[in-house]
Order: sequence, then C-alpha cells, then structure tokens
Amino acid sequence: MTLGWAIVSTGRHPDTKMAPAINAAVGSTLAAVVSRDTGRAQAFADKHGAAAAYDNLDAMLADPAVDVVYVASPNALHREHTLKAAAAGKHVLVEKPMALTVEDCQSMIDACASAGVKLGVGFHLRTHPGHQRVRAMVGAGELGELSLTTANWGRGTRGQTKPPPRADLQAWWDDPAMVGAGAFMATGVHCADLMRYVLGHEVVQVTALSDATPDAPLEELLVMSLRFDDGSLGTVMTGRRTPDYQGNGVMVYGSEGKAGVHEGIGMVLDGTLDITTSGTETSESYANDPIALYTWQVDAMNAAVAGDGEPAASGVDGLRAAQITLAMVESARTGRRIDIQ
Repeated sequence: MTLGWAIVSTGRHPDTKMAPAINAAVGSTLAAVVSRDTGRAQAFADKHGAAAAYDNLDAMLADPAVDVVYVASPNALHREHTLKAAAAGKHVLVEKPMALTVEDCQSMIDACASAGVKLGVGFHLRTHPGHQRVRAMVGAGELGELSLTTANWGRGTRGQTKPPPRADLQAWWDDPAMVGAGAFMATGVHCADLMRYVLGHEVVQVTALSDATPDAPLEELLVMSLRFDDGSLGTVMTGRRTPDYQGNGVMVYGSEGKAGVHEGIGMVLDGTLDITTSGTETSESYANDPIALYTWQVDAMNAAVAGDGEPAASGVDGLRAAQITLAMVESARTGRRIDIQ
C-alpha cells in the first residue's frame, strides 16, 4: 500500500528534511503541499515532485489522494490544523512542539482518537539506532539503578551574541505568541523527549535558568535540571550562544555503567555509541546521513497507519513534552522548582 502524504508549510524543515524523507521512504508518495502563497506552493511541488499544490488547507484536505498530513505550520496553528485533518479522516504527523498548551494537546489526541486516525509527533531522535540501543539496555536493567542522564544540543555562530532574525519563511519563530518559547522549543524539547524515551520514565520536577528577560522573553540559552519518577536526575543544556560546542548527545549513568551517543543529537544521523559496563565495552560510529532519521520517522508513521505498531512518538509524548516546556518557562521566570503531575 502506498500512502499519499501532504505537507502543510513550505518552510525550511519541510524543504530540506521532510519532503526528501517522504520521497525516500518505502510506501509513501508526496501527494500535495499547501501554502498561503500559491506561487510558493507550486515551486515547492515542482521541486519535490508533489502531485498537487494548494493555497487552501480545506481544499487540500478534500483531496482523496491524501492519506497522511504532515503539519509544519507555526506552532500556534498546530491544534487547528490537526483537528481539521482529523475531521477529514486524515492521519497526522505534527511537528514538535505538538501545541502550546496541555489542553490543546489533549484536544488533538481526543480528535484523532474519535476520528480513528493515527497521531504522531515529530521527535526524529527516537529513530536513531544508537538511542534505541540505549533504551533497550536501560529497559533490560543492564545499567543497574539509574542515577543521572544528560542531554545537550548547543550551537551558535562566532562573533554573535544573539542570532539574527530568521529568514522570511521562519519569521514566526521570533514571535512569542506563535512559537511559545525560544531555544528550548527549537532544540531543547528534543533533549527532554529523548531522555523520556531512553529512560522510560516521566519527568516530575523541573528547575530552569535561562537568559530570557521581560524585554526578550524568547530564551537563547537554557540550562535545566530534571527529576524523574524513579528518583534519578537529569540535566539539559540547549541554546544558540555556544559556537563550536562539543557534546551534543545523551548519556545515561547507572550503578552498573554508562551508555549514550556522543554527538548524536542533531538533525543528521551521526555520532558514536559509547557503552561501558562490567560486561560490555562498545564503541560504534554512525555515518553522516542528512535525512535517515526523518525517513525512518516516515517509515514508522506509514507502518502505524497500516496497523503495524505506533508512530515513533505519540500524541501523549507530545503532551508530556508540552508539560515540561511549560514548567521550564515558569521555573525560569519565577526562579522556583515546578512539579509536574
């Protein structure tokens, strides 16, 4: 069975990652793209071989060739677009963050469940084979009693204290009402989700410090401490003010050793798996591939639609990430530790 995918938005991420991934995945074809700008939609369709270009979401959702909708619109529009897609009987893969409030996340989960369609969230780092290996080790108890997990995604440009505004297609990333948070929403949320994924435990407490101010509420640099429901602790560093940063990866420490992937957190398949326990010492490197993680994400969604398993990340995963994000914003603003129920 070949599934027809539609893309909502012609921004950088759909252009450089998801459209190529949809075309590369087995059992999927790019059926449509929608943008408010007709010319932009047609140019994107021509570039990536989409069968149709629309400037109206409802018209695209009426296209019988569309089975799955990839929602990459501004963050504040994710709920609206997901609910419309579900009502049209289309499966949905929504880009992170799933939504800006827990209530919106829950409404998206409920709408897709009621419509009988699958809902996935774009946490591509879950598809990395190194991260999957670490998750399996933790689940099997090979690291013993867990103590600390670290996850970092830092980047930046030399000579700049603050990144310049995004290109026109990404301008909404500089609007607090549209994006919800700064560096954490762009990259840190991936770190938090990845920690949940490899550990199999939920975050129950958050303490955060950021460089956000009342005049500049979108943080460019953030450090965060987490407590998980098993009592273990975690740390996250994410930001755009760390040029030449080395350490973009996840590492899990337990009573019987450590396991993680150095330089494996990013937008490409990359990094080195490092495992050290009393019975195992392993190092395995991964080839640099710009779309593999996203292709596997599409593969997982296709399989879920066909009735074989679930998307790489579910709507519940997206809701949990929203809870962590909101706790981070409140903690950084108030200086208090925030509990998550």
